[in-house]
Amino acid sequence: MANLEELGYEGIKGVIFDCYNTLINISTDEGDISSYKPVARWLIYQGVRVSPEELMAEYRRGVKEYMESRWEAYPEVRVEAVWGKICERHAVWEIDSEALGKETSRTFRAATLERLQPFPQSERLLQELNDYPKAIVSNGQRVFSELELRYLGFYDRFEHVIFSSDFGHKKPDPRIFLEAARKLDLEPEELLAIGDNFDNDIVPAARIGMKTLHIEEAWKRFNVL
Repeated sequence: MANLEELGYEGIKGVIFDCYNTLINISTDEGDISSYKPVARWLIYQGVRVSPEELMAEYRRGVKEYMESRWEAYPEVRVEAVWGKICERHAVWEIDSEALGKETSRTFRAATLERLQPFPQSERLLQELNDYPKAIVSNGQRVFSELELRYLGFYDRFEHVIFSSDFGHKKPDPRIFLEAARKLDLEPEELLAIGDNFDNDIVPAARIGMKTLHIEEAWKRFNVL
């Protein structure tokens, strides 16, 4: 297992990981009407009458309105709230809009999913860092992102998993990184942040004093290619 001090990371006591395209190799497509057709058919059996075209238009409009209603510089939506409102508007019998919003979020995610698999290099990297407390900081939706992490065996390998949907703001807002530091009971200067996106992962973490590594550089540095 890796010793961070021996690798030149003096004073580092914990590690923060991004999720998508860092731990998980993923591809989704929310822009094609074909992703909305199976969801509209599935909703028939949940008591919701809506066409794929209406579903697509209302989902996009709902996300846009939700984001514009937030005062945050980098606002985040809770997709289950958007789907719940759509279901409520089109219900043909009495429904539990909160519960159905969650299930519709997951059904839509499944319909848009083109690829979902772990990066084997990141699995090996986690093994190398097994002795260090770790957290995930993700611009993700807990309603389905937690299930994806659990399915791929990542979730329980971290002391804390933080999703932007829990907070109403997302990276590059520094507060989400600071929340990870607080949960790990460490100072930013004691953390190494690893991610794939310079604007969302590397730059904001570095600005608050964390050491940073791009995920591909981390694979090389820890010899897990």
